[in-house]
Amino acid sequence: MAPNDMVSALRRRYDSFFASRPPVPFAVVDRAGAQHRLGPGEPEFTISVQDPRGGRALAGLDQFAVAVAYLQGWLDVDGDLAAALRMRAFFTDFHPVTRFSGLVTGLLRGRREDDRRAISHHYDEESEFFLTFLDSRHRCYTEGVFAADDELLEDAMTRKMDLALEAIEVKPGDRVLEVGGGWGAFAEHAARRGIKVTTTTLSHESERYLTGLFDREGLDVRVVRQHIFGFTDERRYDAIVNMGVTEHLPDYRRTLHKYAELLKPGGHVYLDALAMRRKHGVSAFMKRYVYPGRSAPLLLHQYLRHVARSPFELRSIADDRHNYYLTCREWARRLDAAREEVVQRWGEAMYRRFRIFLWGSAAGFDTGLVQAYRWVLRLP
Repeated sequence: MAPNDMVSALRRRYDSFFASRPPVPFAVVDRAGAQHRLGPGEPEFTISVQDPRGGRALAGLDQFAVAVAYLQGWLDVDGDLAAALRMRAFFTDFHPVTRFSGLVTGLLRGRREDDRRAISHHYDEESEFFLTFLDSRHRCYTEGVFAADDELLEDAMTRKMDLALEAIEVKPGDRVLEVGGGWGAFAEHAARRGIKVTTTTLSHESERYLTGLFDREGLDVRVVRQHIFGFTDERRYDAIVNMGVTEHLPDYRRTLHKYAELLKPGGHVYLDALAMRRKHGVSAFMKRYVYPGRSAPLLLHQYLRHVARSPFELRSIADDRHNYYLTCREWARRLDAAREEVVQRWGEAMYRRFRIFLWGSAAGFDTGLVQAYRWVLRLP
């Protein structure tokens, strides 16, 4: 496709897209090196075409194709990547086959096997990769709770761990079940305070990392690689903690029933999750390259309807959208700072995939496309 055709398509879209909203100036550099500016003022970012396939993706105005072109190195973005991702609606994202093929595949595999594969796709990368951008104190892969926008990420994560412990009202010797162990953030924090934690995971890599961590630190934490729906125990737990796993458990009725089965009467459940207003509002790129399978953002209104039909009572709920924005922004900054190491050890494609994911998530929370909540339930 000729550069003029690509630029013409972008200019037509620019005029219509920004007809009723403040314009965002940006530039495109074609393969011949010519720069084409769109909008008034200095460009906030510049898209450089490195391969004809990148030019075709831009001309097609397709969000999924443009993201894949960046992933493959056919396009580069210089300048403010977050600004580029905040205007993702500039490109269309109509891919019903990509969005729902995972649902059909999941039905054929069965819920637990589909969840196992989806979790493995994202979390079975080497733990050392995630540690290049997570907080160094807790290694927590969900939002922190910030006292100020410029607070250190590590301190925001410690505050979040303390808030979770306070919310579930446990004391030394109490038993807590954690759904999704990640890299041991909550389990380690709780175990150091004398709480007996059982943590579940579906990831082989997470199981390996957690077992080694708790053995080295001499902490009383039991690691179980099993789906929560298949997990049983002879004794009920004093509390349950679920940090960021509700997105992977979209069957709210069944999940609440499982919590009630595992929890002592009077016990609490702490949860947090990212949310959207529509269950299938996640981009095609996210469904294909980041979180495949049937995982979906929390639908708070739907979840609360199921809580109302369950034995649980809602004790508290907090809006965590800005906290998640600050967290993802810091993760993205740390990933960029570690670019040389990441590319050397895990490749350019891995760096680009997570760069889109983290900066795109920050942009989503910043614009309100994505929400986040933390809430506490109690079993009377």
